[in-house]
Formats: sequence, structure tokens, C-alpha cells
Amino acid sequence: MSSLKSKQLLIIGGGVTGITAAYALAKLGIKVTVLERHRYPAMETSFANGGQLSASNAEVWNHPATILKAIKWMLKPDAPLLVNPRPTWHKLSWFAEFMSNIPKYRENTIQTAALAIAAREHLFAWASDEGIDFDLEQRGILHVYRDRASFKHAQAVSALLAKGGLSRVAVSPDEMKSIEPSLQGQFYGGFYTESDSTGDIHRFTNALAQAAQAKGVLIRSNASVVDAGSDSDRAWAKLASGERLEADGIVISAGVESRRFAAMLGDRMNIYPVKGYSITVHLDDETSIAAAPRVSLLDDASKLVSSRLGKGRFRVAGTAEFNGFNRDIRADRISPLVAWVNECFPAVNTRQLTPWAGLRPMMPNMMPRVSQGSRPNVFYNTGHGHLGWTLCAITAVKLSHLVSAWERQAVFPLRTSFLPQQP
Repeated sequence: MSSLKSKQLLIIGGGVTGITAAYALAKLGIKVTVLERHRYPAMETSFANGGQLSASNAEVWNHPATILKAIKWMLKPDAPLLVNPRPTWHKLSWFAEFMSNIPKYRENTIQTAALAIAAREHLFAWASDEGIDFDLEQRGILHVYRDRASFKHAQAVSALLAKGGLSRVAVSPDEMKSIEPSLQGQFYGGFYTESDSTGDIHRFTNALAQAAQAKGVLIRSNASVVDAGSDSDRAWAKLASGERLEADGIVISAGVESRRFAAMLGDRMNIYPVKGYSITVHLDDETSIAAAPRVSLLDDASKLVSSRLGKGRFRVAGTAEFNGFNRDIRADRISPLVAWVNECFPAVNTRQLTPWAGLRPMMPNMMPRVSQGSRPNVFYNTGHGHLGWTLCAITAVKLSHLVSAWERQAVFPLRTSFLPQQP
């Protein structure tokens, strides 16, 4: 049998999941080539997300209340959750599977929390080993609630998170002010997770890409893959330039494009692109620098999160839009983010800000897909949804376990203590 170090893999996708996968595999001595269609890594969904490394946000969305809110907000353009009512087979099939996973709400929330906690250790260790500066803030995350009903639901969620190993504590409005003095507004209460943190996903991904390259990973930029295949012995990818690349195996970490590539490789991957928005407020004056929060927030009513990125940037992100592969940055979706800053942090000047939108790759059960395909040399590390930044390190490690087992011709169970078996 050939040695592990003789194996060569192609990874389609140079976002945070593809790069962390490349890094974890390179640490095993596997030769990896990453195919990224942009000029640099992390230029799509890993570019300007909310910045939270948030085990406290591990609650999956498969809850009856989510369906009710989607119906209620369907015709409200600035709603936190917006569904384009125009039916498509992809959307209908996704929502049907989403609802079928409602009975697994508790189980999947607990497992997602466990995943997030495990991911922290690897991500922080890699950043320390490689000397990566990514504007890390280890000040915890404060979830804020404006009414009793949402606070009571959060209590029930906290009990599930505790089963996954996460500790978060209820705090009063006065305690919330002591945790983040700059926060303005009337609140019923909150939950504080001291162990959570924030950082700049784009900076982290690009720095880890450089570290992976130092370990022998080849990153091919401007490499748009138009076709892919496998005969169970060799895998290949064809680029838009006409070039054909071959390897022993292939890994799909292509975000919302993973569904398309899975179909080429004989697998079904019902990922839907769920658009999220963000604004990066540039703190150009001393008043704004002092008034912007240092503690990360999640506002349950508006479904918005915030992160402080170094001295001069304040990121606000969130909302969910089911509108296919539309990447337009809509003013009516950005306005609520700006209004939230003006309401909660009125001394912050929002004159200079950068809007952004990205498509989150979401599976109907809200769980990442880490598995072998129907062909033994095809692997998937995708479908992380809104928690790609939070979960990427542990899924990269799990992928490396799968690849190692494949090399050794062993049977590796898809069900682990962290990842449920995928259909």
C-alpha cells in the first residue's frame, strides 16, 4: 500500500472551510492543491461575516417558531428573516427537509454546541502555532433580549447548550451594562458566554493559507472549476481555462456551489444559499472609537450580531434571506443594520461604512456535512451555514480522520461523538 504522504488531493474552494481542511491535511503530510476561483482566498462568504466564534449561537433553526416567523415576515422587506415567495424546486425541497428535521432540534443543537467547543481548541492552537493575528477579542458574547418570551426561550436553549458542554449565564439589565457599558436601550435581560470570542475571518483565512503553503499546499488562484469527476481510483477537475488536473482524491469545500459539484460526482447535497448581510463601520474619530462596544453582542429581536475588529472597525451582521443565488446588496436590507447601530450605540458615527452580502451554505438540518461520497475518493467538508467560522477547525480535523482512514483502507464510521450521520 502506498504511504499516506504519497496521496494527492484536490480541494475545490478556498474559503475558511477549504483552507482549514488544506492545513489539517498538510499537517498529516498529504499533498494538497486548493482550487480557488478568485484571486485570493476568502473572497466570498468568508470575507466579511459577523466575526463571532460563537458556541453560544449553536441553536439550530429547525423550530416551529422559525416557520411562523418566515410566514409572518414574508412580505416585509426589512424583516430579519425574508423568504422570496416565488417557488422553486430547490427551495421547496430544502424547506421540506428543514421541517422534517424539526424533531431533531434538541439533538442537533446539543451536537452543534459540542462541535463549536471542540473547534475552539484547534483554531486557537493553529493561530498560536503559526503566529496569526486576526483581531482576536476574547471578551465573551452577550445575547440580549427585549421581552420575557424570548428570554424564557433562551433559558431553554441554555439548558441544551449545557448538555453540549457550554456554560452561559443569565444576566440582568444592570449586569448587561456592566459587561458592555456602551450599550443603550431597554432590555428584559441577557445571557453571557464568557468563553466565546470574535475575530476577523478574512485575516485568519489568508494567514492560515500562507501557513498551509509553507507546509507544501499549492493554492491555485483564478482557478474556476467547471467540471469534476472520479472513477474511484483517480479524481479530476477541469478548469475554465481547459486545464485538467488529476489527483488521488477530491474534497468539496465549495460553499453554496457544493451542491452543483456533488451532482457531478454522483451525490446529492441539498445546500441552499441563504444570504446574510453585514456592515463594517469605520471608526474614524476618537468619539466613535470610545463609543463602539468591545464585547460582542447578539440581539435576538433583530437577529443581528456585532464584533469589534481592532481599534478602528465595528462589524454588524445578520439577517437571513432565501432568494436563491442572488448576491445583490439591497439598501432595504442594509438599513436595519445601520439603524441598529444608531439605536444601540448613538455616539458611533455611521457616516463611513462598507456594506457586504454573502451566501451561507446551509443544509436542511443546519449541520455541516463531513463525509465520504458514494465514490471512496470523494470527500465533503461543506454546509456549515452561519457557523462556518465557528465550526471550521473541528470539521477540518474530522475530514483529516476520514482521509486517513480511506488511505489505510479502513472503515471509518460517519457517526462520531460530534457529527451525526448524514443522509
